[in-house]
Amino acid sequence: MKHIVIITLYLILRIIPADAAPIIVTDFRGKTLSFSKPPERIVCLIESALSGIYMLGAQSRIVGISANVYNESVFSDYADMDERIRQKKIPTPGNWDFVNIESVIALQPDLVLLWSHQEESIRSLEEKGIPVFGVFIKNSDDVYREILALGALTGKDARADELIRYTKQELRRFSEKTAKGNRPKIYFMWAQGELETSGKNSTVHELIEIAGGINVCGHIEQEHLVVNIENVLTWNPDLVIMWHNTAKDPKDLLQNPMWQSVNAVKARRVYEFPNAFLCDLWTLKFQYAVKMIEKWAYPQSFEHVDLEKEKLDMLKFLYGKQPK
Repeated sequence: MKHIVIITLYLILRIIPADAAPIIVTDFRGKTLSFSKPPERIVCLIESALSGIYMLGAQSRIVGISANVYNESVFSDYADMDERIRQKKIPTPGNWDFVNIESVIALQPDLVLLWSHQEESIRSLEEKGIPVFGVFIKNSDDVYREILALGALTGKDARADELIRYTKQELRRFSEKTAKGNRPKIYFMWAQGELETSGKNSTVHELIEIAGGINVCGHIEQEHLVVNIENVLTWNPDLVIMWHNTAKDPKDLLQNPMWQSVNAVKARRVYEFPNAFLCDLWTLKFQYAVKMIEKWAYPQSFEHVDLEKEKLDMLKFLYGKQPK
């Protein structure tokens, strides 16, 4: 009997190295989580983190996703990468503003990923003994921080480092072409309305700055704000960039009588981002948004840059293949 116990212990030690370190991460709330091994069952109810998990190649750990993945324009892209999503077989126990606690518990997750402001849901899950990693993205450093944490949690640290190196390299490659001197003034327009925009403390402001432009609302502290047309006429932007909008496109603004005196409209320099999956500002794909802004802001410097090729190359590197 003694010999059997010794052999059993020997086999266990061979399988689990004695020096195996625990996985310790700190989420965006400042809460520290510790795991003896990478979580096998992950419920991810925020799309930025889901995108990161697919970039890491750890999607087999996903057992629950946000309902938005099935309802929004990102569905076709995820469906191309995951047959389970194509067939809508992965459960959807919530999204960015609602979580069905019972449905999450039923999935027996080792980890749940939520926005850190979903405090009530986080508290309910943690009271049930379910670890929650809270996320809050306000700039590119947070995007990098999230992917590093996800890499640690899924045992994909090396891939996380590789993804970040690639993104920073791509940003440097483009910034080298950015014209020095006069920086164009840019007005960003959210899909909710022509006068909804972003101020200084926003991801949008940082992207415009990285791309070598000037956010005309950069003197305003608010992350999201509503201005009036008089403000826009005074700021007189050289470019207008629209978030993807299914109800409106650049030609609508170009034909709007109230905007006719704006330099961007007179020069017909009004542009629209493609769907949210391609230039998600809260994932490493923000690099593509920066590239588009730079080409639109400095057309002569980027005359020979093919944005379609840039897009396909990025998707291939980030996801291992190109979503259709």
